Amino acid sequence: MPTLLDYRRRIRSVKSTKQITRAMKFVAAAKLRRAQEGVYAARPYAKEILRVLRSAAARMESPAHDLLKRRPEEKLLVMVLTGDRSLAGAFNSNVLRHTSTFIREHKDKKLEFLVVGKKGRENLKKRGYKFVGEYLDVSAHVEFSKAKEIAQRVAELYIKEEVDAVYIIYNEFKNVMVQNLRAEKLLPIDPVVLKDDKGAEKRSVAENAGAAGSLPIEPRPQGEGLVVDYIYEQPVAEIFAGLVPKYLQSEIYRILLESAAAEHAARMTAMDSATRNASELIDKLTLKMNNIRQAAITKELIEIVSGASSANS
Repeated sequence: MPTLLDYRRRIRSVKSTKQITRAMKFVAAAKLRRAQEGVYAARPYAKEILRVLRSAAARMESPAHDLLKRRPEEKLLVMVLTGDRSLAGAFNSNVLRHTSTFIREHKDKKLEFLVVGKKGRENLKKRGYKFVGEYLDVSAHVEFSKAKEIAQRVAELYIKEEVDAVYIIYNEFKNVMVQNLRAEKLLPIDPVVLKDDKGAEKRSVAENAGAAGSLPIEPRPQGEGLVVDYIYEQPVAEIFAGLVPKYLQSEIYRILLESAAAEHAARMTAMDSATRNASELIDKLTLKMNNIRQAAITKELIEIVSGASSANS
């Protein structure tokens, strides 16, 4: 049976843990605030570059680009976005679990992997997979230069026909309490994305359902509003060819920001829950310690009373 000293040591240990988790919660909250600002700043840029891309596509009879070419999907590139550290609840495990589902559903295909984050790299490396690219310590400070580097690598693999399609699995930031697990097809860019109509926003989820197992391939985020009639100095085809890679870069940058914000939100929530659990455990241990101390005091009083009674008799 634990002694009074054992309970005191355990309470001190839990209090130390509580201080650590509380500090980690505040750190994650500060990082989340900066990450949110980045997400909110990137979304309008992604929306506007899509608007310009659609405007250029609308002026062409048949928009053509190497990143729009569609081929039978025999070789797939899967981009897996995880965090570099743990203590973020189910943030990493959800992505890795769905990656396993994707692998099972496409076991008849040749799969290549590009990982962003240490947790994804460690998990897939243990399972014997090799990578065409790995990027670490990205979520701590997401930079557009890193997104550009990843986009160039992905575009290079696709243009050289080393892969026939590119999918990305990540957590999208919705709010502090909720992160949406998403699986999206990055390449080839769907022609529907270039059309500015209501149908673009309802791109066949049913058509893609089952393509990635239990989680359907999500439609790409679409812009809103009518096509703007821009005045171009250069030929439209030349402008369109330059805009397509920039669109891919902006999408990858936005996704990196979304994933980073979702990670910080998940870590803040997990540390807040751990802090509350530590407080509850301290209360329970204190109650048990007080019960033991009270029992010891009562026992001593009984012994004193019994001794006094024996002496008087």
